[in-house]
Amino acid sequence: MKTFLFPLLGAAAVLAAATPSSANDRYADRPPVMVSPDLSAPWVLQLGRAPGIVRQNRQEMQKPQRRSQRQAQPAQLHTAAMQAPSKKRIIARPQINPIYLPQEVAYDGPEKPGTIVIDTRENFLYLVENNGNARRYGVGTGKPGFEWAGKHKISQKKVWPEWRPPAQMISREAANGRYLPTYVAGGVENPLGARALYLGSTLYRIHGTNQPWTIGGAVSSGCIRMRNEDVVDLYERVDVGTTVVVM
Repeated sequence: MKTFLFPLLGAAAVLAAATPSSANDRYADRPPVMVSPDLSAPWVLQLGRAPGIVRQNRQEMQKPQRRSQRQAQPAQLHTAAMQAPSKKRIIARPQINPIYLPQEVAYDGPEKPGTIVIDTRENFLYLVENNGNARRYGVGTGKPGFEWAGKHKISQKKVWPEWRPPAQMISREAANGRYLPTYVAGGVENPLGARALYLGSTLYRIHGTNQPWTIGGAVSSGCIRMRNEDVVDLYERVDVGTTVVVM
């Protein structure tokens, strides 16, 4: 017993000799520990409190962890926290009904080949072809109160057109609490899309849209809108002077 007693007493004596002040002096020159928000944020995400994070259900949380998971080091946990969650909330836009995709159909109407016919009740645009056929596209048309019918010729064609909302539209939208710009340059954010075919001297156009899920609905202020892919296709098939019949 004495053989083990003296070493223990010696260690105790050394510890007793160290005063609180001398112990603290060793850490006096070290800066305080700070936790950066960049490091703490991933841990908050793990709690499922951030928008877009879907919590695991109770059964999944109670599943036994594999040994490799139980022995993960803090650095490994931090790396895992920085990665995207395995489950995400997916925001899906409504898909276009396949009936509104371009297709060849039979046509027995009175218009001659090369004419564009727009059926605003069924939301179809027909480019009349030879041999009793037509190329049909789905379109978006005027919402209630903005329907119209008539016959015009294409007066202009523009690639990635600019948009200048008419004063009447700006005033009408402002009354509803929505303020429109007076000018929008051509591009992917422009509501006129990739191409525009202007109808006579009217304010109406056949144009593309950056909201393809609206095709097939009554959604516009009178213009005829098409998917960007479809208006580009139509643009290449018709010329200035082409007759457009809106029914």
